[in-house]
Amino acid sequence: MFRIALLLRALAFALLPWLLAPLAARAADAPLVRLYALDCGRLQIADLAPFADTGEYDGHPGTLMASCFLIQHPSGNFLWEAGLGDKYANPPEGTKLAYYTAVIPHTLASQLAQLHLGYDDIQYFAFSHSHGDHVGNANELKKATWIVDSREMAFWQSVPTPVRVNPALVSGIANVSVKMINGDYDIFGDGTVRLLSAPGHTPGHHVLLVKLRNSGYVLLSGDLFHSPENRANRRMPVFNASRADTLASMDRIEAIVKNTKARVVIQHSVESFQSLPAFPAYLD
Repeated sequence: MFRIALLLRALAFALLPWLLAPLAARAADAPLVRLYALDCGRLQIADLAPFADTGEYDGHPGTLMASCFLIQHPSGNFLWEAGLGDKYANPPEGTKLAYYTAVIPHTLASQLAQLHLGYDDIQYFAFSHSHGDHVGNANELKKATWIVDSREMAFWQSVPTPVRVNPALVSGIANVSVKMINGDYDIFGDGTVRLLSAPGHTPGHHVLLVKLRNSGYVLLSGDLFHSPENRANRRMPVFNASRADTLASMDRIEAIVKNTKARVVIQHSVESFQSLPAFPAYLD
């Protein structure tokens, strides 16, 4: 019996490399994807009251991050979000707009240039939703295929124009290639970069789930969450299109985060943004 056990153990060790070879090959063959976090400005807000419909922030000032993300995939460069807009880079102290002061310490164009890229080198572009702080540079992306949810387009084209929306910022859609979607969408068809439908903040709002070879899953929140506190306490802005849809989207996305063990990046949180590798470093 002892001799049989030794033989079985020796056989198991002999077969182990053969059994693991397919897994190692699949890992080696997985596409190498890089995720860059780009600083697309700050929203300096005198009163954060609109960002919780339950009153927690009434009378409190604050700063929200405007972040963009470049994802480099073997099949092309994908830009997620287009920020506040490079046109607000001067003056340095910022430009006062209707709901906040826009401060742009680094233009999106200058950051792309550090990677020897320009706007015309972006093959694919998508945004979580059509509020102005997410599409400020959108019209510069003349060569990219825009991936747009049909419900979101109907939202920004509705009359009267919704608050915090400026249709002129996405007018370039008339002159570019457009991929219309309605729901989830796999950008490259291999599961590495997926738009996930998360309506509520706006009717066609999405988040982005990125699968990286070394860093695992990363969930970019769009405006599903505006701060860690809002996420933890399921708070939401007063200007969300639907409270019920927002709560349902929170439930769905939190389940996906749990199942994939994803790292959640809250795009409007300065602290969450600063926890990422400082550009031009990246996650992969």
